[in-house]
Amino acid sequence: MPLQDLLATGSGIVVGFVLGLIGGGGSVLAVPLLVYVVGVSSPHVAIGTSAVAVSASALFNLVGHARAGRVKWPCALVFAAAGVIGAVIGSTFGKQFDGEKLLVLFGALMIVIAGFMFWKGGDGGDIGVRLTRKTAPQLMPLLLAYGTGVGALSGFFGIGGGFLVVPGIMAATDMPLIFAVGSSLVSVFAFGLATAGNYALSGFIDWTLVAFFIGGGVLGGAVGRALSERFAGEKQTLARVFAAIVAVVGFYVVWRGVAAVT
Repeated sequence: MPLQDLLATGSGIVVGFVLGLIGGGGSVLAVPLLVYVVGVSSPHVAIGTSAVAVSASALFNLVGHARAGRVKWPCALVFAAAGVIGAVIGSTFGKQFDGEKLLVLFGALMIVIAGFMFWKGGDGGDIGVRLTRKTAPQLMPLLLAYGTGVGALSGFFGIGGGFLVVPGIMAATDMPLIFAVGSSLVSVFAFGLATAGNYALSGFIDWTLVAFFIGGGVLGGAVGRALSERFAGEKQTLARVFAAIVAVVGFYVVWRGVAAVT
């Protein structure tokens, strides 16, 4: 196996593991891994390739969370539907943006979201929240607004958006973290698919790397989901792990991106 394919498989394992464990974060790690570990020279190709791979990994992990009853489908589907529209718009603008500058903004956004998640933590939340006729006047506007916004950012930066979807769903519905993790994978799959389709039209996808990345993601996802079940009661721990991973990678991406631009 060529070294690049091996590195792509290993990177896929990391992304799948994080997706399975915390729902978000896997997609935000995919682009830095493809650029700085696998060695993809074009940020746009890395973005397009990661969008396909993360979307597939999210679908695989979603099945496991759904079987465990950790997906609140009505909320998740409305959020995802609104987000797909935003993702198409965002990815159209993202393709026209300078790749190196895009990485700097990407890293800065990671740091901001990490701070939010660290402060928010994983305590509390309404485990019984449901999108029904009675709750729709309150929940629907928030789900549509947050979904569209998160989808636009997801498409612009070429990520599945899980690290944005988790806090977005929590803010819109006040559901507990463990349910937000499972529900977020619906959007991660949908956003990634929409973004990948847009990038594929411009030829910004390396399909060979996609195959190896997905293969690794399936293996890593199985391990991540197993640990997620073990730590289901440790909501604060999951939130802090999520924040730490995103923050560290965010600072690294900003540092590398600024160095490249200057």
